[in-house]
Amino acid sequence: MKYTKIDLSNLVGISHDDEYLGLIIDRGDSIDVIEIPAPVAAYEGLVQLDAVVSSNSPELAASVDFYELPGVQSEIPMLPVHSTMANSIGYDSDRHLLQVEFKNGSVYQYEGVDEEIWEEMISTDSPGKFYNREIKGYYRSRRLDSDSAH
Repeated sequence: MKYTKIDLSNLVGISHDDEYLGLIIDRGDSIDVIEIPAPVAAYEGLVQLDAVVSSNSPELAASVDFYELPGVQSEIPMLPVHSTMANSIGYDSDRHLLQVEFKNGSVYQYEGVDEEIWEEMISTDSPGKFYNREIKGYYRSRRLDSDSAH
């Protein structure tokens, strides 16, 4: 996972409407209002972040599942595989997430994968055939961007 330091101290207000995130920025001598394209999840994540940052409550901070916030994924240990389809595969047993790094460099996560399926996948002679037969089209998936995949 790649972290970036950001300073939101000049951000004084946020809103969301029609697929746009509205931001009010205090520039010291002026106030700027800008809109950027963003899903409502970005707004909801910022509201949660504000609640955590503004609170001195460890209970509140502990109650937020940061892996559910937009764009935040925990790192899943990856195992190299001998396959014409993939470079590596990994599994998070707590969240039942299978992660596959394909030969073209794209990384996908598959939700709701039982540990039994993972065990079968790592023990098969052909991860590609197993993927096509047991994973592809059977589980909800999402593509990770290259910065958040590692």
